[in-house]
Amino acid sequence: MSESYAALHTDFYQITMSAVYHRKGMNAEATFSLFPHDLPAQRGYILAAGLADALEYLRRFRFTSEEVQYLASLNRFDPSFLEMLAGLRFSGEVWALPEGTVCFAGEPLMEVTAPLIEAQLVETRLIQLINLHSTLASKAARCAQAADGRVCVDFSLRRTQGREAGWAAARSSAIAGFTGTSNVEASRILGTVPVGTMAHAYVEAFGDESASFRAFADTFPDGTVLLVDTYDSVEGLHQAVQIAGELRQKGKRLVGVRLDSGDLVGMSRQARQMLDAAGLEETRVVVSGSLDEFRMAELMSQGAMVDVFGVGTKMGSSADAPYLDLAYKLVTYDGRPTLKLSTGKETWACPKQLWRTLDGDGRIARDVLGLREEKLAGEPLLQRVMAGGQPTGPLPTWQDAQRRFQEQKATLPEPCLRLLDPRPLTITPSRELEKVQQQARQAALQRGKRSF
Repeated sequence: MSESYAALHTDFYQITMSAVYHRKGMNAEATFSLFPHDLPAQRGYILAAGLADALEYLRRFRFTSEEVQYLASLNRFDPSFLEMLAGLRFSGEVWALPEGTVCFAGEPLMEVTAPLIEAQLVETRLIQLINLHSTLASKAARCAQAADGRVCVDFSLRRTQGREAGWAAARSSAIAGFTGTSNVEASRILGTVPVGTMAHAYVEAFGDESASFRAFADTFPDGTVLLVDTYDSVEGLHQAVQIAGELRQKGKRLVGVRLDSGDLVGMSRQARQMLDAAGLEETRVVVSGSLDEFRMAELMSQGAMVDVFGVGTKMGSSADAPYLDLAYKLVTYDGRPTLKLSTGKETWACPKQLWRTLDGDGRIARDVLGLREEKLAGEPLLQRVMAGGQPTGPLPTWQDAQRRFQEQKATLPEPCLRLLDPRPLTITPSRELEKVQQQARQAALQRGKRSF
C-alpha cells in the first residue's frame, strides 16, 4: 500500500541511542533478530506475513529535511549527528521467513544485519509491520480452517484500527485463504474483485423491502446478494425468492441471500430449503455478524447451511489475541556475540538459521535453530531477501504467500491445528548454538562484574 515511509515514525529512544552511538563512534556491523517470545493463548502456530511491506519500508527509509529540522529544533542533538541522519539510507542485509511460512515461539521471522545505527533506527517500524500482518494472518487462517472448505470474505474494514490495519486485514486474510474483501482500495492493489452489496440502512432508506431489493437487482442484475433480515427474515426470504424469479426471466440469477443476525443456524437452514424448493440451488447462503473461528465452528457443528462466511470485526482486530509478543534483539555487534540474560527472557546469540524436518507422514517432526553457517539436516527456512539495502528479487506477492501457506498448513501436526487447547511445537537448539550461547553468557557475565 502506498504510504509515507518517514523515518520519524519510530520511538524516540531509537534516535537518542543512535545519537550516543554516533558520538562514541559506534557504528560497526550489527545483527538484530526479530522473533516471538511466546505464542498467544489458543494459537498453535504463527503465520508469517508482512515481509513485503517491511522490505519496501527498508528500501525507502530516509529522513526528510523537515524531519531533520524538527529534530534540530529540540536542541538535543549535535549538528554532526543531524547531518549524518540527513544522508542516511538503509544499506543492510535481511534474512527472513518467506510470507506464508508457519512458525513457532523463539523462531526468527527476520534477522537484520547493518551498521548499528541503521539497524537500530528501523526496529520500531519492523516490529509494527510484522506484528500487525502476522497477527491478522494467523487469526484469518483459523477462521478459514473453521469454515471447513466454505468461502470466507473479509468484512472487517469499518472496525479495523485505521487504514493500514484495514490493508493488513485484507492482504493477510487473502494469504490465509479468504477469497475477497470489502476493502475497495485493497482490492485494487491486490488485483481482486471487491465484495459486498447492501446494508440495513439501504433497505430502511426505501422503507419498502421489496422495492429496495428490486432496485438493487435492476441496477446490478449480475451481482445481487440480498440482505434479508432488516425487518423479518422469513418475509425477507420470500421477497428474495420473488426477486430471483424476476431475474431468472431476464436470464440472470440471484447470487445470494445474507443473514446478519438472529438464529443463524435455523434461518440458514430455512433459507436453503426455500431456495432449493424454488429451484435456486446455485443461490448461496451468506452469513455474517460477529463471526470468528469459534462461532463459525459452533454454527457448523449445529448444522448451519452456509456457503459463504462474511468475517469482520473479530478477525480484523484479532479480538482474542490482538498482538504477538515480538522482540527485536541484538545478537552480534562488531563480531562479538551478544545476548540478553534476564530471567525468562534470555535470547539466543549470533545470526541464525532454522532447519525443518518432516516425518514419514509429511508432518513437521522438529525445527532446529542453529548458527547460520551450520549445515544441518532439514530444509533451511530463512532466506536472504535483501542485500545492500535492496531486495534480492521481486517483493513477495500475496498469491505466492497463499500458495506457500497451503503447502505449509499440510505439514502442521494435528495438535497445532486445534482451535481449542492447541499444542505448538518447541524449537530444538543445535549443539553448536548451545556451545556458542554458553560462551557468550559467560563472557557477558564476566564483563558485567564490577571492578573495585
